[in-house]
Amino acid sequence: MNKKTYLLLITAVSALGGLLFGYDTGVINGTQFYLSKYFDLDATLKGWVVGSALLGCLVGAIIAGPLSIKVGRKKSLIFSAILFSISAYGSGLPSILPETVSMLVVFRIIGGLGIGIASMNAPMYIAEIAPSNIRGKLVTYYQLAIVVGFFLVFLVTYFIGNSLSELQNITFGWKHMFWSELIPSLLFLLLLFFVPKSPRWLALKGEEDNALEILTKIHGSEEANKEITEIKKSIKASNNIKVNYFSKVILGIIIIGSTLSALQQFTGINAVLYYGADIFEKALGFGKEDVLAQQILLAFINLIFTFVAMFTVDKFGRKPLIYIGSLGMIIGFLLLGITLQQESVGILSLLGVFIFIGSFALSMGPVVWVLLSEMFPNKIRSVAMSVAVTAQWAANYVVSQSFPIVMDSEVNNSDTWNGSLPYFIFMVFIVIIMFITYKYIPETKGKSLEEIEGFWKKK
Repeated sequence: MNKKTYLLLITAVSALGGLLFGYDTGVINGTQFYLSKYFDLDATLKGWVVGSALLGCLVGAIIAGPLSIKVGRKKSLIFSAILFSISAYGSGLPSILPETVSMLVVFRIIGGLGIGIASMNAPMYIAEIAPSNIRGKLVTYYQLAIVVGFFLVFLVTYFIGNSLSELQNITFGWKHMFWSELIPSLLFLLLLFFVPKSPRWLALKGEEDNALEILTKIHGSEEANKEITEIKKSIKASNNIKVNYFSKVILGIIIIGSTLSALQQFTGINAVLYYGADIFEKALGFGKEDVLAQQILLAFINLIFTFVAMFTVDKFGRKPLIYIGSLGMIIGFLLLGITLQQESVGILSLLGVFIFIGSFALSMGPVVWVLLSEMFPNKIRSVAMSVAVTAQWAANYVVSQSFPIVMDSEVNNSDTWNGSLPYFIFMVFIVIIMFITYKYIPETKGKSLEEIEGFWKKK
């Protein structure tokens, strides 16, 4: 097997963690209508069932850093795959288990733990094995996998839902939707045993010979020797300095990364994805029969523009894509916001949603994961990325919980806003993203992880 094929296979396997991220967070959209009737859920319990996985995500992201340091990136991903599989099986509530809302929530939280651990370790693992000239493209495979997971689960739930009667869907169809996740989760678990450990983690643990062996398989002898020399030099320099996470420089790096990570959610992306059905039905006037088709279309646009990002992130750079995508997101929300405000909802409103989704998929979706996996120095990468990903899940929770509250508020439904207020709030955050990117984020295109580390030392 040649180096290019080997690297691509390793990347594809680790990116399956992203597919399960998308699949697990998306499957609840297809199941919630039917399981709500099965359990006769009121609005509060329905919100708890739908949002409970985010609690697991938050805890998973917190423990991902220490876990990654202790057992490594590979074993952390194996643990996440086991959690995904347990969650998928248990969420379908097999007859040997008591069929209660509490039991369902427990398994949704277990799945969230898997997402939290994988969402930190998968992109970091890819970045640590990838050559600098194509690292952005390879890390983007992770975001692509998330989007594919969303798209795939919408198709699966659509197929299951339309092949059964409504009574069958309420009785057992939603269970089959959950169980469908067992296929990718078990595949992920199996394939992970065939990928190598992260060479940078091995070097940090003093296993430099094993690290060099893996780097040679991936990059070839000459490049591997050059890279292991840089890694050893970086580790030696950092070993001479005790890490103080509250020092001005290190705390500053973590705050910058965590802010960028959280702002990914304050673009409003998950408000659109999680509540897409409500937006299409209430804001854009689509009937219930059109909602699932519109969701599939959203996922398809997300998929196409993620491909665009994949093939441009190493050519144009990280920062230019954020600027271009941010402008596109503002234009998209302007179209949606103004048409809502002027009570002229129609094709321009729908176009605004599509422009926003495409622009996010081109920029903040994949580029944030690329930057987070690159920007932190070797010595603090696991802990710093764990903090940044935790911040992202916390922001996800805040947006997911506050969006319906703002949507239903008197101010938003007044004659002044006519339902458009949330989108103008999101636009303010997008402007903040552009400013922070310009002021604080380094351009990492084409640089080794050790060269990027040198950027912070100059600050």
